[in-house]
Amino acid sequence: MRIAVVGAGGVGGAFGAALAKAGADVIFIARGAHLAAMKDKGLRIEGGRGETHLLPTQATDDPTAVGPVDFVLFCVKLWDVESAGEHIRPLVGPATAVIPLQNGIDAPERLVPILGPQAVMGGVAQISASIVEPGVIRQVGTFMRMVFGELDGSRSARGEALLAMCEKAGFEAVLSDRIVSELWMKFILLATNASLLSLVRQPIGKVRDDPDLQQQWIAAYSEVIAVGKARGVALPDDALDRALAFNGSAPPAMKPSMALDLERGNRIELPWLGGKVVALGRQLGVPTPLHSLMYAALKPYVMGTSA
Repeated sequence: MRIAVVGAGGVGGAFGAALAKAGADVIFIARGAHLAAMKDKGLRIEGGRGETHLLPTQATDDPTAVGPVDFVLFCVKLWDVESAGEHIRPLVGPATAVIPLQNGIDAPERLVPILGPQAVMGGVAQISASIVEPGVIRQVGTFMRMVFGELDGSRSARGEALLAMCEKAGFEAVLSDRIVSELWMKFILLATNASLLSLVRQPIGKVRDDPDLQQQWIAAYSEVIAVGKARGVALPDDALDRALAFNGSAPPAMKPSMALDLERGNRIELPWLGGKVVALGRQLGVPTPLHSLMYAALKPYVMGTSA
């Protein structure tokens, strides 16, 4: 099985390394110092699940040198979806499945006009990991889960094949016939946690038991759930309870990638997370007062801050 990982950051690097160790032919599409380090010293994953050192690591910045693959794990930042989608055309053959493993809910619909409906599946990555230096990714905790499925809800042979490879790689994987609902379940969590933890500048373990903040989490999750239901998404009745349960079991040191980017002065994905909640709320006539406040407070940092 040939797998291209586009964007070898915390998500792409960790899942790609695990799949490569399990025997998949994995090629990382990367750039800059991270690419140079992978070529020179390999890719190292450290943290709660132990250490993996992928040496040698197949890595390039040129998709034309790779050609069509079976799967593309599409893990770039949300502002790069269209440009990266165009860039990876050489990776996509008639049977290739492109699986966005990104934050937000709209990457599949943004990729379909570029790559075609047959190529694009839906995907959810659940992991806390980030690049700590070029060629090195650190995972917080041990939780590592990938959910994916065809956008039309069908159960495909290619989905079954990837499921088997993920299971061989030793992380939790689910082939879902409700991938749109799965995307929204992650969005409920991430749109809220990314904004709230960015504002308080603390990992989740420092603030999740604060009774004042607990009420804000409940209110913010409820806003996203209301927006999703107004949009016609089939969400479970216990969506709020699941979100709160995740918070309770998350590694204490966990921070969403947006909070990490904010700390580092980097551009942040706010427009596609909290900003998307606000935009959809306005479009659908659903009040989102807390997300509107968090979005307004974080908006000055969208393009990063100067050193």
